[in-house]
Amino acid sequence: METALIVTLLASFFVAVVLSPIFIPFLKRLKFGQSIREEGPKSHQKKSGTPTMGGIVIIVSLILSTLVISWYFGLLTLETMILLFVTLGYGIIGFIDDFIKVVMKRNLGLTSKQKLLGQLVIAIIFYFGMKAAGISTALTVPGTEWSIELGWFYFVLIIVMLVGASNAVNLTDGLDGLLAGTAAIAFGAFAVVATSKFELSIALFCLAVVGSLLGFLVFNAHPAKVFMGDTGSLALGGAIAAVAILTKMELLLVLIGGVFVMETLSVMIQVVSFKTTGKRIFKMSPLHHHYELIGWSEWRIVVTFWTVGLLLAAIGVYIEVLI
Repeated sequence: METALIVTLLASFFVAVVLSPIFIPFLKRLKFGQSIREEGPKSHQKKSGTPTMGGIVIIVSLILSTLVISWYFGLLTLETMILLFVTLGYGIIGFIDDFIKVVMKRNLGLTSKQKLLGQLVIAIIFYFGMKAAGISTALTVPGTEWSIELGWFYFVLIIVMLVGASNAVNLTDGLDGLLAGTAAIAFGAFAVVATSKFELSIALFCLAVVGSLLGFLVFNAHPAKVFMGDTGSLALGGAIAAVAILTKMELLLVLIGGVFVMETLSVMIQVVSFKTTGKRIFKMSPLHHHYELIGWSEWRIVVTFWTVGLLLAAIGVYIEVLI
């Protein structure tokens, strides 16, 4: 089955690399260019007009490679379909959000309530799919045999994880290649964990995501020729939370997805500090913008965040697989 995993990684990478040069000019012709917020870093203004909604390439390549190769090697399971459903579902929410921003010229996109409603509906369907697949509602402590049965409260945990992860990953998508690289590292770590637990269908899905992200990164690395938009970031956030739940590594997501957690915490800290004291802790949030405004180059920030993500992922894999 190692062959299936390797083929999946290579196939999804190939599909993304082939589709991107076709899709990018198409987005340009449709004038699907990114609009940059005026309150953001001034250096970002030159990125205005760069094609966005490139997350479509990521989603198409990972779905095609997952379905075809899973079917060929007999690894097409209910868990596979659940993961694809969540990825596509959150991707559609992101697509609608991007469409409103880019085509309808409403820079805020979907309202927070509209976006939350869509996220909740998918989370509820995921819960019933998870129950149908026989997934336990116990919370497992990584690296131990300990688990806590949550019963009905597990439903609440699912909502928190899916909604929280999709929004956290979305916040991380702010610099060329930042999210594509950190997400590829995180999904790669979960592929290792899933393989160690003999969850090969889930490992295959994770590697399909990694391959599609690396293929997309060829065109998304600085200077980016295309952005993934909310189409890609929301899909990736929902997918990684679903993977953590199906592999019973809910708590490990906080560590492996540590970069996403830090980005989210920086926003929360900034908001709380400003509302309570009138002062800002960071020059701008999310965290990557703070480093931009203190003089770090974009590439330095991205590589540093990739490195942090890699270290956290390695620690997470060590805790779960090697201890």
